[in-house]
Amino acid sequence: MTPRQNVRPRQPAAAQIHPSILAADFARLAEHAETAIGADALHVDVMDNHFVPNLAAGLPLVESLRKATGIPLDCHLMIENPDRWAPQYAEAGASSVTFHAEAAAAPVRLARQIRGLGARAAMALNPGTPIEPYEELLPELDMLLIMSVEPGFGGQPFLDLVLPKIRRARDMISRHGLELWLQVDGGISDTTIERCAEAGADVFVAGSAVYGTADPAEAVAGLRALAERHQSRGL
Repeated sequence: MTPRQNVRPRQPAAAQIHPSILAADFARLAEHAETAIGADALHVDVMDNHFVPNLAAGLPLVESLRKATGIPLDCHLMIENPDRWAPQYAEAGASSVTFHAEAAAAPVRLARQIRGLGARAAMALNPGTPIEPYEELLPELDMLLIMSVEPGFGGQPFLDLVLPKIRRARDMISRHGLELWLQVDGGISDTTIERCAEAGADVFVAGSAVYGTADPAEAVAGLRALAERHQSRGL
């Protein structure tokens, strides 16, 4: 298949907010997703009931969303065998495709495949997975996702134990001079985003903190403002 036009912008000019559609109303998903006006991307959780004990989304949903909205799609694959499936999400129109380090057999080759199809290549680490073994792999990535809850279900409380790992990841990124986005996902709200921003994250996935509010657009703006204020403190 001919690669799509490259959609991999580099370092974000400001904090990015990626609302998770897992918290949206699936009965009117496309409509509800777009209520988060100002969002930088829609975070789409894909789960196979094997890698994580839950089942959600999939290629048909991503293809449908791509036709229904112009907002970039940030697909997070919590699945076994991402080496086989992840490139198909790039082909389906995802702007960013995230695979898990714990599941990928050949992460360098997979990241290069995703990039070759014009999408951003991202790798996720579960809360208990250390960052250090993957330091040499970071130049192959466009984004690193640090999970701040155990993957599989929305609405879990934020795990503070990941904050030192976010700091170590930011130090590695800076030390190597990489233009690598650092994303955090799980329990992000107006009470936790500031700690993640101070630790060095610049892309934030928020579910109920956006779609569980009366005004998702206002929630996006508020979260971004909090993150940017505390990013400057961290720097």
